[in-house]
Amino acid sequence: MVKKRIESFGHAFRGLATLVRTQPNAKFHLLATICVIGLGLFLRISNLDWAILTIAIGSVWAAEALNTGLEFLADRVAPEWHELVGKAKDVAAGGVLAVSITAAVAGLLIFLPHIF
Repeated sequence: MVKKRIESFGHAFRGLATLVRTQPNAKFHLLATICVIGLGLFLRISNLDWAILTIAIGSVWAAEALNTGLEFLADRVAPEWHELVGKAKDVAAGGVLAVSITAAVAGLLIFLPHIF
């Protein structure tokens, strides 16, 4: 049972590696994550600010991973263009956009007072 749990982590890490390796937006999210962490360390933000940023960062990564998984699956199931598949992909991408905008606003609310 423990071996299966450890293997499941391996699958998850392989999925994250695939996400970063194959998705340009994930590369941008990785850069943004590094910048946010660096700025947070530099500005010595509070534990509450770290908690908010951690949730924001994790939400963006989760949304991007789910969107990418949906796209991979949709492309396998319906490799030819289909209106409903296109709508599904657009809605999933919209979810990533929504959570990314929310995370950016949270970051601005946290960092701007420290900077100014």
